[in-house]
Amino acid sequence: MNVKEAVKLAMQYVADLFEEEKIENLGLEEVEFDEPENAWHVTIGFSRPWDRLSGISLRNTLSRSYKVVAINDGTAKILSVKNREVSTAA
Repeated sequence: MNVKEAVKLAMQYVADLFEEEKIENLGLEEVEFDEPENAWHVTIGFSRPWDRLSGISLRNTLSRSYKVVAINDGTAKILSVKNREVSTAA
């Protein structure tokens, strides 16, 4: 599997998995191939409708969730979907 195939599979999987949550702004964030695991780690970001931030300077701004999808390179099987923690330090 090449990188484009891994990304396409991960994006489709996340869209299907979170379909009931009506996620928005689905997008690729990172891609990494882990040779020892023979797996792609694809980070997908998206927003959920209830994650709207409120405030004067943040009106109508959506926060984002990030998921790392691990995909076996040989079988194209999804191995896991995990949260990707993001540092908020400036």
